[in-house]
Amino acid sequence: MRRTAIVAAASAMALSLAACGSAKESGDKAEPAKSAAKGPITVGLLLPENQTARYEKFDKPLIEKKVDALTGGTGKVVYANAKQDATLQSQQVDAMITNKVNVLLIDAVDSKAIASSVQKAKDAGIPVVAYDRLAEGPIDAYTSFDNEEVGRVQGKALLEALGSKARSGEIVMMNGAVTDPNAALFKKGAHAELDGKVKIGKEYDTKEWKPENANANMEGAISALGKDKIVGVYSANDGMAGGIITALKGAGFATLPPVTGQDAELAGVQRIVAGEQFMSVYKSYPREAEIGAEMAVALAKGEKLDSLTKGVTVDSPTIKGVPSVLVPVVSLTKDNIKETVIKDGIYTVGEICTTKYQADCAKAGLK
Repeated sequence: MRRTAIVAAASAMALSLAACGSAKESGDKAEPAKSAAKGPITVGLLLPENQTARYEKFDKPLIEKKVDALTGGTGKVVYANAKQDATLQSQQVDAMITNKVNVLLIDAVDSKAIASSVQKAKDAGIPVVAYDRLAEGPIDAYTSFDNEEVGRVQGKALLEALGSKARSGEIVMMNGAVTDPNAALFKKGAHAELDGKVKIGKEYDTKEWKPENANANMEGAISALGKDKIVGVYSANDGMAGGIITALKGAGFATLPPVTGQDAELAGVQRIVAGEQFMSVYKSYPREAEIGAEMAVALAKGEKLDSLTKGVTVDSPTIKGVPSVLVPVVSLTKDNIKETVIKDGIYTVGEICTTKYQADCAKAGLK
């Protein structure tokens, strides 16, 4: 297996900004918040769900740590998780506005539905940072990954895994939830790489990103196409990849076809080590969390973001020119686990190489 580390170059960020939302002509231009916190800063952190391991394990503690460091220990993070419920998230925003937080850092469950809540915050003089997903409404800043590039990285990896088998059968595409704007960008990037090079037998938009929904979709695809026809599976993230692989095993695949993923979840990394999942996309959560915290604290202080964004902006469907930072991504395979998630301290060898995976880890050189 040839090494497949693919790093999105910083210079490519500017070229891919249109992928992060195309502004309508009637959209307003993003304006910096004018109010500044007096006294200790309180950051309202709203994350979308707790099924994906990253939010509770990485984003929340990393943001809390950075806010603490940036404020000399005086800053506070008030946290709420919406558990994939857009209505609940709206109520959480209302509560934080009532409690007069100084700034909101929001990873939206539903990018459109959150717009009215963002407007409420704006009306209350509270700046809003869209975190990881490009929320609609009058947001003040945005940080995420180059999400169309994520899809391209996944598509390229799947093609590499298929090799000469790319045209010998059909692939299944398991995209994310339609309520998540990132899912549309992953899908767009993947299609840019795969279209015309493989036959897509079945394609799904998976409700709420849930592994059980991906599992049911995959069972349907196997029934419709026949297991002998399926040569590969595009899965938009690791959680769904787990559900897909369970369905493939249940259908009696003697050799599992290559399956993609994203998020470098521990279970996904272990499946990669074991040869059950071909790849994931490693996204530097520490860097994204640091940037989100830096944006939030700066806006709470009434400061500009020029030193962070360096003139980069993104257009959402409702707002033009949102100051933004996009973090590069890496294709994670068995060949570069040491240089990515282990080197960056995301996981230790011991966490990955539990008793079940020790033999596979030894073969992969993980000791």
